[in-house]
Amino acid sequence: MNWLRLNVKQVLKQAAVVMIVLVALSVVISRMTGADPSLFGYQFKNVLSGSMEPVFMTGSVIQIKKTTAEGTEYETGDVITFHRDNMLITHRIIEKITNDQTVIYRTQGDNNDGPDIDPVSSDAIVGKYTGLTIPYIGYPLGFANSKIGALILLLIPGVIFLVIGIGQVRGVQLGRE
Repeated sequence: MNWLRLNVKQVLKQAAVVMIVLVALSVVISRMTGADPSLFGYQFKNVLSGSMEPVFMTGSVIQIKKTTAEGTEYETGDVITFHRDNMLITHRIIEKITNDQTVIYRTQGDNNDGPDIDPVSSDAIVGKYTGLTIPYIGYPLGFANSKIGALILLLIPGVIFLVIGIGQVRGVQLGRE
């Protein structure tokens, strides 16, 4: 029975490593292309304020499904991420307003006293919250996106690989003697 427990632990460790590698690869590719990190049509966004608490807390990472249509498919109650004043905001739709051929949305943060002042046009919508929240991971990811964080995250693995390489070369040399 111990071998089964050991195998489950190994599988979970390997799955965690694969997920970390996929996320890191997604971030590196997004940095090179200038696009937002995306994985299989989903994006991950840091929560920077408490306007949607208790649905998701400040410092969490949320998953959104990118908008594929014109942004007119959303309904009252959906939680959407949209552009406003060079920022991304994630709030709940409290009203869908259809005028002729345009759709706009009135939104409000669940923790805010009133609705947002300006309605959201359908072309400003980035995507819809999927319900997946990873608490507290936004703090280290925010650090990783800073210049010093990116530098540290590149240096540490480089030093580790260098030390391992030196150790292997020394091991081969010691084996010859």
